[in-house]
Amino acid sequence: MGGLEGLAALVTGGGSIANRPRQALSSTTTSSTHYRKQPKRLTPSAYLAPGSDPSVLPGPVLIADKSNNRLIEVSPTGNVLWEFPRPGDLAPGQTFRVPDDAFYTPDGKQIIATQEDDFAVTLIDVATHRIVWRYGTPGQSGAGPNQLWNPDDAIMLRDGRIVLADIKNCRLVWLTTGAHTPVQQLGRTYYCHHRPPARFASPNGAFPVPGGGIVVTEITHDWITELAPDGTVLWQTHAPGVGYPSDTNQIGPDRYLTVDVAHPGKIVAFDHTGRLLWEFRPTGRDTLDRPTLAEALPNGDILATDDDNNRVIVVDPRTNRIVWQYGHTGVDGRAPGYLSDPDGGDLAPPHSLISRVQSAG
Repeated sequence: MGGLEGLAALVTGGGSIANRPRQALSSTTTSSTHYRKQPKRLTPSAYLAPGSDPSVLPGPVLIADKSNNRLIEVSPTGNVLWEFPRPGDLAPGQTFRVPDDAFYTPDGKQIIATQEDDFAVTLIDVATHRIVWRYGTPGQSGAGPNQLWNPDDAIMLRDGRIVLADIKNCRLVWLTTGAHTPVQQLGRTYYCHHRPPARFASPNGAFPVPGGGIVVTEITHDWITELAPDGTVLWQTHAPGVGYPSDTNQIGPDRYLTVDVAHPGKIVAFDHTGRLLWEFRPTGRDTLDRPTLAEALPNGDILATDDDNNRVIVVDPRTNRIVWQYGHTGVDGRAPGYLSDPDGGDLAPPHSLISRVQSAG
């Protein structure tokens, strides 16, 4: 995956959205169902925060707009390209509530959405806007077949299995579409202690890394652990200066990114020893309010969901400035340009998280 070169030498600090010279995109991308070419020079719409630079993004952004009970895909210029569910998308009796994470599948044709507070994981076909599979019983927590208890960050791997962290069951599970019992589990259900791979303490992320392993985030006592494909612990550490880590993922050789779900919140990059490489902890009107996810873009910028500020942002780590923003800071809503507790997101293929892991592995 793309790294942040010279990250340790960057100067930390805050800053509002910067007016930077726009750069032509080296490649243009939309999701597999849109096939729209973006112009080389992009003009931001009125739906972006003033000063936003669309050229920092390689393509659209998928957003899990949690409290609006929807997924949307937003272009770099700030226009909504795709939305689920639209009126009529759900079959009689189906619901789609509080999606807090969403990632494209390896082929880019489907989206796997996690509904943590509704205890379900849902697979959606992008072209037809239909739910094609679901694991978990919406509204009912548990640990038996077809049951989850606050699942988080379900991601489909290249072999078709879906890995996720089942927070309150204190386990990692691997699922297959069409089935309603896990095909694999690490951690003993209800035994919430840090002793990987036999025990996990409230894991809230299990992100794939190149080579077939996963990096696991545990809320209790701030543990980050990388597991080999066979479950062997490769290393474990604490995210530096973080009290409530979320969604740790690898962004380069021995470089990992996590967020602190706090107010004020922060985004940090670190190595496997827990050494701090970079930190974004702005103050004033740019203060982060319980962010939950940060990912690296191909150009080295950082995409992040700033949940309680109702915005998705891009941060330039060279200047520590917000250079793109969708959503009105501190104001929730559903109209174009507004979000309500956006909790997760992904880049459209071929820049999606799983695509980048595959290309690096």
